[in-house]
This record gives sequence, C-alpha cells and structure tokens, in this order.
Amino acid sequence: MSLDSEAVSKIAHLARLGVDKNEYETYTRNLSDILTFIEQLKRVDTQGVEPMAHPLDASQRLRVDQVSETIQREKFQQIAPRTEAGLYLVPKVID
Repeated sequence: MSLDSEAVSKIAHLARLGVDKNEYETYTRNLSDILTFIEQLKRVDTQGVEPMAHPLDASQRLRVDQVSETIQREKFQQIAPRTEAGLYLVPKVID
C-alpha cells in the first residue's frame, strides 16, 4: 500500500503531530514501507500456529505467597482522628 503526501498530512493531523512539510516525503516513504510489511505479514499462513504471549520459552519467577504482616487495625484506629464501627471517618468532599 502506498501513501501520498495528502494522506500523511491527514494522519499527522489526526495524531496531532507537528510534521514539517519538508519531511512529508520521508514520512510518506516510511509509512508506506510499514504498510507494505503489514500486508506481507497478512499473507503468511498461520494456520495451526499456537499464539504466544512471549517469543521466548520463559516462565516468570514468583515469590512464595506468604503473609508477612500482621493485622494492626486497633493500633491504627487509635491514632486516627475519627472512627466508627471499625471504619475510618473522613470529611465529606462532595455535596
């Protein structure tokens, strides 16, 4: 697929990019090359190919899911300005 300067101008406007008119030729060529490559990728037969989340066969190292903190609700509610029924009360900000 080939683009022209008018198409690049419209794309730049939609993307809110400030493209100098002297650079339109470069952008036209680069964007056309990208679109040509995408067309090539569309023609590749991917029947039977399983989608991958990552190009490498890697697994994520995860830490052991262990509780590391204790519940300290009473301690924190003692120093809170206002509490009621185990909840923190805050000033109303929306009428």
